[in-house]
Amino acid sequence: MRLFTGIEISPDVMTNLQGLLERLRPTAEINWSPPQNLHITTKFIGEWPEERLPELKAALDSLSAREPLSIAIEKVGFFPNPHSPRVFWTGVHAGSGLVDLARETDKILAALGVARETRAYSPHLTLARIKTPKQLPALLQAVASLPSLEFGTFTAERFYLYHSRTAPTGSVYTKLSEFSFSK
Repeated sequence: MRLFTGIEISPDVMTNLQGLLERLRPTAEINWSPPQNLHITTKFIGEWPEERLPELKAALDSLSAREPLSIAIEKVGFFPNPHSPRVFWTGVHAGSGLVDLARETDKILAALGVARETRAYSPHLTLARIKTPKQLPALLQAVASLPSLEFGTFTAERFYLYHSRTAPTGSVYTKLSEFSFSK
């Protein structure tokens, strides 16, 4: 099973992001994320044996003793940069709480054999993946004309363990477990 942990986006923020995607989608033929797939990844786990799910869930449950997270979704950008983009994203601002959650998840899952992250955590929502930036100027122009790059704030009161599978229409994410913040 291909797994990751993440935070679901609130319905209000999701509505705002759907509006953004609808406005920008016609400007570039790139691999746009379906709105239902938008989430904040806290840890990519990768392949995990189904028989070890209880062990994984117990480890993740130990991370829930924390305050809910106030999260703002704003701005857009490109990884690694606008000149040779591979990912078009919107930013996630949540103070140190989200970074701490990602760091602690990485640490606790390393004890179970999950590979540690080699890069610093950079919270974001992937809006699209770019293979060939043919129409990037039109996308950049459309982004520059947006009236606002603030898509809303919400309080995350839980995180999830997701299963990711590939389908003919793209990736499908299914929630396997919920972990509520309990402080």
